[in-house]
Amino acid sequence: MLNAYVRTSRGCWLVDLETEELLEAVDEDVPAQDIHVSLPRVVAAAASGSTVVAVVDRRPPLMVSYDAGRTWHESGGGLPKGSAVAIDEQNPDRILYAARNRLFLSEDGGRFWRALVVELPKIEAVMFA
Repeated sequence: MLNAYVRTSRGCWLVDLETEELLEAVDEDVPAQDIHVSLPRVVAAAASGSTVVAVVDRRPPLMVSYDAGRTWHESGGGLPKGSAVAIDEQNPDRILYAARNRLFLSEDGGRFWRALVVELPKIEAVMFA
């Protein structure tokens, strides 16, 4: 079972990423990771091992590093402006990206993205459960 906690402007929710269903409201606090990256216009960032993903305020909206931030490449060319990102600690190729009220999932380190059907209030932070 692959789930994520999503903090929105109207509370926190548990989302099943496989069935794309909103499961329930939860009391779980979903903290935004405090990762410092030396890139301009960073909105949010997440890290797992040497993989670092930064949401930037530009197009494309993601920068990805597989060497702890030494080198970066662009990702997410078709994605809308984002607000949060999370990397699955069990599988660093699995990345969850949040736009205003939609979630996008990549299973291959950010090369290809799948939009999830669930729509939420304004998303503030995401975290794999």
